[in-house]
Amino acid sequence: MSTRPSEAPAPTVDVHAHILIPALQQRVADADPDGFAALQALEMRRNGPESLAASGRMIKERWPQLTDLDRRLADMDAQGVDVQLVSPSPSHFYYFAGEKLSLELAKQANEAVRDFVDSAPDRLNGLGLVPLQHPHLMVEALEHAVLERGLLGVEIGSFAATPADPERSTVELSDPRLVPFWSRAEELGAIVFLHPFGCSLDERLDRYYLANTVSQPAENAAALSHLIFSGVLDRHPNLKIVAAHGGGYLPTTIGRSDHAWRVRPEAHRCAEPPSSYLRRIFFDSLVHNPRELRALVEAAGPGQVLLGSDYPFDMGSDNPVEEVHTAELPVADTAKVLNGNAAILGITAAAAASDLPTA
Repeated sequence: MSTRPSEAPAPTVDVHAHILIPALQQRVADADPDGFAALQALEMRRNGPESLAASGRMIKERWPQLTDLDRRLADMDAQGVDVQLVSPSPSHFYYFAGEKLSLELAKQANEAVRDFVDSAPDRLNGLGLVPLQHPHLMVEALEHAVLERGLLGVEIGSFAATPADPERSTVELSDPRLVPFWSRAEELGAIVFLHPFGCSLDERLDRYYLANTVSQPAENAAALSHLIFSGVLDRHPNLKIVAAHGGGYLPTTIGRSDHAWRVRPEAHRCAEPPSSYLRRIFFDSLVHNPRELRALVEAAGPGQVLLGSDYPFDMGSDNPVEEVHTAELPVADTAKVLNGNAAILGITAAAAASDLPTA
């Protein structure tokens, strides 16, 4: 384990890092083999065989980073990262699962993240999962993650739809059934990390790796727009939403949203122009381009952007701190992105499990 001093006044925090939980995949495959097979078929249709094969090779090559603590800590040291906020790989969402199984999976994921965090509590903190496909169960899973396991919040996808009946079962983030979840997350001060996985465009993106390069920014934009235009952020102004991948296409093309808000009555459901809500959402820095990072900081404000790497996937960054410096932001803004904004959100190293209050 690293000997990096825990009393460092301004730790550099990476808010976007993942772990794999092999036992979770085995659990869902055993409990619902038909649903798991349908999910695999859906992934084949969405990604295409070439991308699935390449992703399989990538996961095999990066297995140590996804599962081995010592390798992770060595990589963090090399990157200049003091603390990682780890979340399950979004491949673990399993939004096809039925009610009983979905709650079991969320709690198993919460336990697994806590166990991983406990292996290096001076360097890690964590996020759990909730069953987005069953909104009435989300509060129980959220409370399990935050109150019982001491995690900082939960990770959710951009929407939930089962492979068997996507039209009937689609849950958008504007869905009124999520109101109790948003209310409880706001009360708890819990982070809700928005990370897309999958895209409803399906076969249109099944080649050239468009299922990731196009779909994830598009899904971020769609999900955030649901939160903004529906008034969720008006009704829950203290929500801590952190959007992966710099919020996708939305922050730097927000002018079209503002125009729609002005001229279309059905788009005028939020109290203020959509661009104003960028100052209420947090974004990670993972945009892969210094010009785009500068544009994100300009659009959302320097107080809304946090360091994110998507460790250890190949669509992430192996040098996230260096990439922030490459953007040549003002010194004060760089400091906010690397550590100051994370401190405002309360993202620090985790307390040991033995120090957690009883639920």
